[in-house]
Order: sequence, then structure tokens, then C-alpha cells
Amino acid sequence: MQDKRYNVCRVIAAALMLLCTTAVTAQEDANFKMSKSLEIFNSIYRGLDMMYVDTLDAEKTVGTGISAMLRSLDPYTVYYPEDKTKELRTMITGKYAGIGALIRYNLKDKRVVIDEPYEGTPAQEAGLKKGDEILSIDDSVMTDKDVAYVSNHLRGDAGTTFLLKVRRPETGKTIEKKITRRPIQLPAMPYYGVENDSVGYINLNSFTEDCAKEFRYALIDLKKQGIKNLVLDLRGNGGGSLSEAVKIVNMFVPKGKTVVTTKGKIARAKSEYKTTVEPIDTITPMVVLVNGETASASEITSGALQDYKRATILGTKTFGKGLVQVPIDLPYNGQLKLTTSKYYLPSGRCVQGTGVVPDLEVKADSLPNIVFYLSASGVDSTEVMFEYVKDYLQKHPTIVPAKDFDLTDEEYDEFKQRVLTSGFTYDPQSAKVMKELKKIMEFEGYYDDAKTEFEQLEKKLQHNLARDLDRHKKIIKQAIVADIVAAYYYQKGIVQVALRNDRQYEEALKFFNNKK
Repeated sequence: MQDKRYNVCRVIAAALMLLCTTAVTAQEDANFKMSKSLEIFNSIYRGLDMMYVDTLDAEKTVGTGISAMLRSLDPYTVYYPEDKTKELRTMITGKYAGIGALIRYNLKDKRVVIDEPYEGTPAQEAGLKKGDEILSIDDSVMTDKDVAYVSNHLRGDAGTTFLLKVRRPETGKTIEKKITRRPIQLPAMPYYGVENDSVGYINLNSFTEDCAKEFRYALIDLKKQGIKNLVLDLRGNGGGSLSEAVKIVNMFVPKGKTVVTTKGKIARAKSEYKTTVEPIDTITPMVVLVNGETASASEITSGALQDYKRATILGTKTFGKGLVQVPIDLPYNGQLKLTTSKYYLPSGRCVQGTGVVPDLEVKADSLPNIVFYLSASGVDSTEVMFEYVKDYLQKHPTIVPAKDFDLTDEEYDEFKQRVLTSGFTYDPQSAKVMKELKKIMEFEGYYDDAKTEFEQLEKKLQHNLARDLDRHKKIIKQAIVADIVAAYYYQKGIVQVALRNDRQYEEALKFFNNKK
């Protein structure tokens, strides 16, 4: 009996020794491959530096190599040299120092102009308006520069002051404003309120620092107003702080529940995040709206609420980002945003590459092609919608509340006539597809046999601008209204206008009304 035990022990010991030897060999092999690859890389660069026909820019050449190496891993592991670290800080904190305004390039006037000042920012306080042409920043002329160049000069260190010179087109006057840059953080929660009598609605567009405090205040306020149902809108929310997401889930889920677990190669990359306090509301019927741009911390929030059956998820499948990044300091003041772990929801699933699948799949209405061309910056040389909105703002110092504001049929007809006489054109997608199809049919030899039918179909798809303006009147009006409302009521006004014709939101209301 003792001999058998002895033999078993010998077998186990031998197996352990074999495993250890294999592990050591594998590690030694990995170390050799790493040393070999680095030596080859160094030799290649030295050869290039010595013999390549042109002089090498070391930072550019090696930087390109670093970027290519990181791209082979995942889209989120990124190297930031010293001159780009501000971008990383802005991404992590959601803050930047500047004036707080959207700018755009006006093709008609060939100038960068103010598009939308944000509420409570230096841009708003300085009285900047939509359409103001940016002439200069301090001594630097901006009239021949692009958006990226102007934006870079508007931003700077908080507390620094500069002289901004703009031209107001409707008056032709040049205005000079001394503006002090401040930290700008776009509102994580542009709007919350009671809609449709008893439905609480919260729009959360990012998980930035302290957004859970704002969310808590909004939720308590809505409950005081007597809401019977709640819609949390996470569409377009690309994520942010993991801890803020956990705090928000905790408002609906009991204390001590696991919200998310992270798992990585090293010990400090492995964590479990649990709810730590008693929730605010565990009973109000709740729908979370999601789409393909709902990512990261948004997926943790929606996925955890789904796993605990605390909310119904409605919309389309989320983005599928289940990777966690941390910033790592590098020599010479560079930084590396490094993927260190994956996160797992309470059910054990990881959404990386798969996303959160909604309980109720509801696709959003697609945007007609003509609306994109009418409203997009730098697409149409007439800038017809932009010019119409500028004129409307000049004629109307105030408007009714965002919820009640709309264009009259007469005002839309005026806009329609402007479009028809402006020279506005756009490319219908059907015409592009038909053109490509014709090429393929000719190449494959089918066109001659189908020529008659093809030409008949082409006639039916002829560009008819007046018809398209009538056919898509409802959604074009909504785009104009949102642009106008933004000038008076900022981001919260845009959200309120969007809810009027929001198919996914309407389905959420139907869900609440369905007693089953």
C-alpha cells in the first residue's frame, strides 16, 4: 500500500516538474523572440538611417512603427507623444480649456464661423452668435484657415486671455471681444424632465466625472414630480468612467450586488465592482434606450440593469466595447493608453465584439439623404439651411419654449423656395447605385438585354428637388427647428425637439401602456 502511494507521489512530482520545465521553456522562448525582434528592428532602423536616400525624421518613422504595432492589438491601445497628451487628458476627463462653442466651415463665405455657443461658457457670455465669422485670434489671421487650425488656436491653457475678432454678417460690423479661456466640460446630462404627463426622461450622453451626482439629483427630482415610468436614454453615449456607471446602477439595484468584474493578466487588473449603498428606486418601470453608438460604461449600465431584470432594454444592439484602458506614463512625457483587462457583466458575459442585445429591438427611422446635404457642414456651397437659420434668429429675438416651438407651413414654404432658387444640389443614393449597376451590367454583358427596363427605371428615379422637399417635409422641418432651438435653449432644447418624432421613444411609451 505504501509502495503504491510512493509511486503515485513520484508520478505527481514528475508531472509537476514537467509542467514547470515546460513553462520555463515557453517563457524563455518568448523572451528570445522578443529580444530577436527588437534587435532586428534596431538593425533595420540603423540601416535606414545610414543608407536611405532621404534624411529620416526619427520621431515620425519610429512613431509610425509604434502605431502600427499597437493597431495589431486592438483599436483602443494608443501611444500619445508629449505633444498629444492633452488629447488623452481631454478624452479621460471630458474637459478642455477654451471658449465652449461649436465652429464650422462656411463654404459660401469660405470662412470658419461660430455654429453653436454652449450654455454658460465664455462664448455665450461674450455674446457670440451663430454665423459670426472668425477673423483673427490675437495677431493671427484666421480668414484663410481650416476648422482644425482655428479650433487649436481657440483652445489653450485655462486662465489665458486672448483677443477675438469676428464679423457679424447681418450688420457687417467687426466685433472685438477679450475672452478668457476656461475649463469646458460639455454637460453629461443635457436634459431631464417629465414628458407625456408622467414619464420621467433622462438623457445621459457621457459618463464623465461626477455625472452620478447630477443623475441622482435628477432622479430624485423626477420622483418628487410623481413620475410613474422612467426612460434612461443612453443612445450615442460612448462611455467614460466605470465607477460613475456603477454608482448609477446602484440607484436601481440593491446594496451588495456585483455590477461588473474586470479580468486581466496582472493582479491589479482584476477587480469586482459592487453596489455599496441602498438604492433610490427599485420599482418604477424603466426602459433604457440604446443603439450602435452605446459603448463601454453605457454597456455596463444597460447590461447590468438587464441582467438584474431592473430595466427593459429597447433599441438596437450596442457597440460591443468590453475592454478597459488605463494611462501609462512613458519616457519623455509620453503616455500609453493601454488595454489591461476585459469587463464582465453580472451574468458572466463579456460584451466585447458582441454588444448588449436589446429585449425589444426597435430600429430608429433613417435620415433621408437630402437632410444630410441640407444640414451638413462643408457639403453644399449654398449653405442654404445655415443661412436660413441665421436670418430667422435675426428676425426673432425670442421664441416660445422648445417643447412648443415649430415652423409654420408658411415659414417652411419660404425655406423651400430658398432651396429651389439657391442652386442647391445633392446626390441621391439611388442614382449612384444605378450608375454603378449600369457599369457592372455592361461589364458582364447584361445591359443590352435589359436596356429598355433599365432606362424606364432611370426615368422614375430622376432627381426632383421640389418633390423631395415635400416628401421629407416633416423631418426637414425637425432639422431646421432643432438648429433654431439650439440658439435659444442650447443642448436641452435639441433633446426636447428630437423626442417629438422619436420612433424608439414612442415604442417605450407603448411598452409602458401595455399592461401585459
